[in-house]
Amino acid sequence: MFDVQVKTETSVNRASTQVVGVVIGALAVAVGSHLSVPIPGTPVPMTFQVPMIILVGALLGPKLGALSMGLYLTMGAAGLPVFSPFGAPGFARLIGPTGGYLLAYPVAAALMGSIAGKDFSWAKLSLGGLAAMAAIHLGGIAQLTILTGEAGTAVLLGSLPFLAGDLLKTAFVVLVLRKLHGMRGAQL
Repeated sequence: MFDVQVKTETSVNRASTQVVGVVIGALAVAVGSHLSVPIPGTPVPMTFQVPMIILVGALLGPKLGALSMGLYLTMGAAGLPVFSPFGAPGFARLIGPTGGYLLAYPVAAALMGSIAGKDFSWAKLSLGGLAAMAAIHLGGIAQLTILTGEAGTAVLLGSLPFLAGDLLKTAFVVLVLRKLHGMRGAQL
């Protein structure tokens, strides 16, 4: 009897921790979206979302990271002010110029969590961060290609202006995650 009760309490505590992690992850990306600067000549603003997604994917793991990004998208589609302040509100954002990036967030978080794993080696963190960043850029390019009808224009407007900044932000997050590695246990 006692053993069953301890296991149940442990399961409840773990589930509660996971729920809190998913919510905090979604809110962290929302904060990152508001650290936003419009870029002249492109419909896509520069934000701090990419590093937040990489961080969420690494810390929560692939399943919870993707779930957290799904929650973020659901909050935004419902009209909560979690998306960048530049652009259409609510669900319209998901079908507009930035929708492809947004819809790639769950995939990006899952990739980061899957590749980084639990050991947080430099190689795995770097590869995971690059894979997550690539997924976000490819999602954005795909949507912009659909909207503009030209892949070249989509790359010029939606990826090239952001590539160097996203690489720097990804490198920064990898450094932060390596520092956190000694302070954290397994993924949630």
